[in-house]
Amino acid sequence: MSMRNSFGRHLADFNSRPRYSDQPLQVWQRETGRLAVAISAQTGSGALEVAQGLAQYLQAHASATEPAWRVFGRSLMTKALEDHHLPTRLARFLREDAPNALDDMLDEMLGLHPPSWLLVQQAAETILNLVRAGNVILVGWGANAVAGKLPNVRHVRLVGSIERRIARIQAREKLSQSEALAFTQRSDRGRARYVKRYFHQEVAHELHYGLIINTDHFEDTEIVDLIGHWVLNRPRSLGDVVRANPTSAPVV
Repeated sequence: MSMRNSFGRHLADFNSRPRYSDQPLQVWQRETGRLAVAISAQTGSGALEVAQGLAQYLQAHASATEPAWRVFGRSLMTKALEDHHLPTRLARFLREDAPNALDDMLDEMLGLHPPSWLLVQQAAETILNLVRAGNVILVGWGANAVAGKLPNVRHVRLVGSIERRIARIQAREKLSQSEALAFTQRSDRGRARYVKRYFHQEVAHELHYGLIINTDHFEDTEIVDLIGHWVLNRPRSLGDVVRANPTSAPVV
């Protein structure tokens, strides 16, 4: 079997058990007791701002002995490269919103960087190591797909109207309305393509998430409070999580 074909097997193995422990997953979770949050978001729905606020919220409710909550968004790929002792300059060759696979394939053929699927596999290992350590919030990069079966991870999806999201992108990136629209649509397509290509999932499928929030109806601080309360009050034991799992994600 080729290394590329084994990628799916690696992900299945990562999701089924702790990689660096012989203990059953529920035993590992009970001993660590630490949570993690994976956030998927439409472009311009304020994911990074919410993640940073959520880290502060959860830190304020943590015990003094717990490690600090950390946020990984755009920095996640750099972290993965550092973990695997690869040059951080390679991060620019693998973008979550990459336009297509053709340029990536040509770059690989020319030897400009390792195969993208290998970089994604290494990123998946980093994601799983982070969420198993706990007290981490991951934004994007297929984190919801990679850690989909780990019971200590809370999965959130942020959505919003195209008008509101364009306005946020305009303010953040200093773009015209038409430029912001093109940016938003291109990024959304790229993120969906990334999750579909590497993890064979539809990023917008509601059953991948425990909580979906329409950001049109809330301020960022209200969204932080909603997610924070849900994260801290959702049942923590594996059995309770299974019994409490709804048939569809609540949409707020």
